[in-house]
Amino acid sequence: PSFDARMDADGSRRAAFEAALTRALDEAGYPAAADPDAINYPMVVAILFILVLYVTMVYGPIAAMLVELFPTRIRYTSMSLPYHIGNGWFGGFLPTVSFAIVAATGDIYSGLWYPVIIAAMTFIVGLIFVPETKDRELHPEGS
Repeated sequence: PSFDARMDADGSRRAAFEAALTRALDEAGYPAAADPDAINYPMVVAILFILVLYVTMVYGPIAAMLVELFPTRIRYTSMSLPYHIGNGWFGGFLPTVSFAIVAATGDIYSGLWYPVIIAAMTFIVGLIFVPETKDRELHPEGS
């Protein structure tokens, strides 16, 4: 067997990689573990507040827009199903799919393409298929 195969078999290559990585991180000034006393808790709370604010700024108009797409009799189911499929399946599996892409390609940035492509597809589908609902009746005749 080759030298590389023997190194892989007994784990020496992995141990050498971990030692080199640890040494590089130490030389760059990164600590082995986070120091709880060094965390700026007010800044963390402020950043989280801003992120939640951004999410609420997006989710409010989306909910109002989706409600207007369907007649009142079937509105809840018609809105809930695509909303939860989109958020649950596409959003919920986003970390898993992104990590799988990174693992498959070996490029740490390739996993970022998944959310970009999903967002672009959503934008295109929305432009093509989401109708204008201004001046449309809430209770169309015959419902």
